Amino acid sequence: MNDIASPALQQALGRPSPQAIVAQQMAAVDQVIRCRLGSEVALIGQVAEYIIQSGGKRVRPALLLMVSGAISAHLQKSSQPMGLLTDDRVSSMAAVVEFIHTATLLHDDVVDESGLRRGRPTANVLFGNAASVLVGDFLYSRAFQMMVEVGSPEVMAVMAQSTNVISEGEVLQLMNCQDPDVTEERYLTVIRFKTAKLFEAAAKVPGVLANLDTDLTQACAAYGRHLGTAFQLVDDALDYAGLEAEIGKRVGDDLREGKPTLPLIYAMATGSAQEREMIREAILQPEAADFNQVVGVITRTGAMQYTLDCAQRECRLAASAISGLRESDCKSALLDLLTFVVDRRG
Repeated sequence: MNDIASPALQQALGRPSPQAIVAQQMAAVDQVIRCRLGSEVALIGQVAEYIIQSGGKRVRPALLLMVSGAISAHLQKSSQPMGLLTDDRVSSMAAVVEFIHTATLLHDDVVDESGLRRGRPTANVLFGNAASVLVGDFLYSRAFQMMVEVGSPEVMAVMAQSTNVISEGEVLQLMNCQDPDVTEERYLTVIRFKTAKLFEAAAKVPGVLANLDTDLTQACAAYGRHLGTAFQLVDDALDYAGLEAEIGKRVGDDLREGKPTLPLIYAMATGSAQEREMIREAILQPEAADFNQVVGVITRTGAMQYTLDCAQRECRLAASAISGLRESDCKSALLDLLTFVVDRRG
């Protein structure tokens, strides 16, 4: 598992990285993941193990662990009961979140015809589209089996609603492809559905398990939603400004797939008539687009900085959302995680 904060960031913060704060709990989550990947069908284990062990930052399960720790500390300081917020349930739900995320990756790579993820060939390249889709379905169903075992109908409701919204986001993104008239509002709807919703669920579940008061539970959910939105905004910026070795996929994939993300939307809105027409054609006919020319317009219009500024705004909203939680190492880790999201290069 990769650190979710770079050594440089750790040094700048002068305290352990967010990953280090939950390292012991993450080891327990990894054990649950390995145990629950088991199947009598060998191909299921091969595909699932490949995608889960192929790197990645594990931000979503780590987020659930950090929020759980922050809520535990908050409740302990006020001598309130923990409800169902036990170590075993937290580990299981962190694994559930990772399984759902992995299932979406398997399905996404088939839909997008991706060939590279996290610097390695995608599962659909190695095992075929059919195996990727079906193993993704297995991971979804295994995740729901595990949720039943947690014993909280409220958690089931949160996760069921979240996976439904994620699916809607996938379809909305498909509808937006090669559509140069996508607005910033439509774009933000897609990322809040497709990406931020699972972050929101990961941050909300610990409050539901702990029977935390509604306002604080919703505040944690808001933190996750804003964090997830910022995460995707930075991802979309890196697709035009990152290095392939650092982001783990081909630079320019979004353009090649005809996805109008915020850097393109802003560049079209603020560029010259000639630049707007060039970007429209690039979205309509991505196979014929000149990537370097598009990047030039994005740079000239300040679209990259605008996208990163939007991510910073989301991080400020996330930090404000959890102001009601009492101070703790895990709350500090949640705030540090926001710094990681906007400063990362991959």
